[in-house]
Amino acid sequence: MKKLNKILLIGAVFFCFCSIAASAQQITKFGVVDTNKVYSAYFRNSAPIRNYEKKKAEFQEEINKRTEELRQLQQKKQDFEAKGNDSQALRTEAEITKKKDYLTEYTNAKNVELESMLKSLQNSDEFYKKLYSTLAKVAEGGGYSMILSLQESNAILWYSNSVDITDQVISELGL
Repeated sequence: MKKLNKILLIGAVFFCFCSIAASAQQITKFGVVDTNKVYSAYFRNSAPIRNYEKKKAEFQEEINKRTEELRQLQQKKQDFEAKGNDSQALRTEAEITKKKDYLTEYTNAKNVELESMLKSLQNSDEFYKKLYSTLAKVAEGGGYSMILSLQESNAILWYSNSVDITDQVISELGL
């Protein structure tokens, strides 16, 4: 009986030490969020994004129209050259150069305008306030110590999909 009590006592002490060691060891839980995916889901149907997409399509339509004009002028120039009409070919070449320069300037200006619009949308304070409060809610509810953005850090070399809470954040945002 003494031997059994001694074994039970040793077992109890061992159990206590293991419990203390286990409780002292705190595991840090990380999560990652694909902020581009959240951003896309959030703004997918918003008026500012529809406006951006409309302007982008209008600009592309104008670029396509101008490019077709250039293609037709190139063909016209080749026809003049084939007929031996060098003076008309030279005038057409000058017109092509002028239109190419305009198209380049137009494209550059419109790209800058679109980039500015997109940057303004991405830096929306309303979106980020809502995102950060949602991240805090998800992190605290899920026991995460830290949430990292996949886009904002070059330090994330690998992560398990089990720590990706992007879909949960999108769901919490009601999207």
